[in-house]
Parts: sequence; C-alpha cells; structure tokens
Amino acid sequence: MTTTPERRFKDAIYEQFARLGKAVSAPKRLELLDVLSQGPRTVEELAEQANISIANASQHLQVLRAARLVDAEKKGLYVEYRLAGDEVGRFFLALRGLASTRLAEVDQVTRAYLERSGAMDPVDSDELMRRVKAGEVTVLDVRPPSEYRAGHIPGALSIPIDELKNRLKELPKNREVVAYCRGPYCVMAVEAVELLRKKGFKAQRMEEGVVDWRARGWRVATEGARP
Repeated sequence: MTTTPERRFKDAIYEQFARLGKAVSAPKRLELLDVLSQGPRTVEELAEQANISIANASQHLQVLRAARLVDAEKKGLYVEYRLAGDEVGRFFLALRGLASTRLAEVDQVTRAYLERSGAMDPVDSDELMRRVKAGEVTVLDVRPPSEYRAGHIPGALSIPIDELKNRLKELPKNREVVAYCRGPYCVMAVEAVELLRKKGFKAQRMEEGVVDWRARGWRVATEGARP
C-alpha cells in the first residue's frame, strides 16, 4: 500500500489525538482529573482522595502531564498539580456527560448506590439550581476547605463532611439546606443529606458541583474558608 504525504499527515494527526485517549484510559486517572477540577492538589492529597499509594498517584500524574492535561509546580517541599487549563475541565465534563448518556451502566451503578442510601428523591435539577442561585435556600459545601477556597458557589457555607456532625448548630433549622460536593458522582453530599435529615433538617442534594456551575457561565466565588 502506497503511503502518500496526505496519509502520513492524517496518521500523525490522529496519533496525537490518541495520546489523550490513552491518557484517560485508566479509571484512577479520570478520578484524579475530577479531583483536580475542584482545585490544585499535592500528590499526597491526590493519593488520599483516590485511595491509592503516593507512588501510584505519581505515575498516573506523569501520564496526564505527558499528555499536557495537568501541570505541576514546586511549592516548598511539595509538588502541586493543577489542570493545564479550563479546556481540560470542559473536556472532563463533556466526557462525563457522554458516558452518562451513552452507557446505561453509569445510571445503573448510580441508581443502585443512591437507592441503598435512600437518596433517590426526585429533584428538578434546573429548578433546584435556580433556587440556589436566587439565595432561597441555605447552600452547604461539604468538600474539603482547600476546594472551597479554590472556588465555590457564591453564598455557600463551608462545612466539610467530616465536621458536619459537630457544626450543625451553624445551620438555620427554618430554611431548607441544599448540600453539594464535586458533582453527580460525589458521595459526600449524599452522606451530608442523610445526616441532616436524621437531625430534623429539610435537606436535599444538588447533583451539580462547581465545575457544572462554572460551565453554565455563572460566577464562582473564591473567598477563604474558615480555618
């Protein structure tokens, strides 16, 4: 078969496209991109979040860095990783959306988990986001403080999930509480709503997170969280 300049050009271009596919072909690398969508992280923090060893996290990050999906910066004794640009966050969001619409297994796995945790209440996502944006509910961000500082929904109260039980008095009981974390497949908000309801609060989980909020073109705040 004759190889023409045009054929060599196409082969070279698609080979470069394939680098991205190879970089995101591991589940843990996708999880690391998801966490980094919330804000910069050290290797140690990423390893803890993804429940893998530091060495394993470092290897995955090197693959993502080679594909120009993440950047690294030395910060004292630590190396901090971040997404290489906003377009990487949009790429992850598009990939997540494509998977949820094309793969029935995504819905099956999600539904099975939410049914076990009693979090399958029907919620109009757009209406809930409208109420959040309008300030009609108490918005609770249950992610770690560093993620809140990197970007959060304006007006949201930062109470990390592991502190929620001891800080319930900071939440008004006469207003509905809407908890959010990293997006539709993050379980921290599910745990928060379960706890709040047991304590007598009217609470709902918002599936969307800061990445989804920003994708709508809405303002994301970056004020500091409580130490």
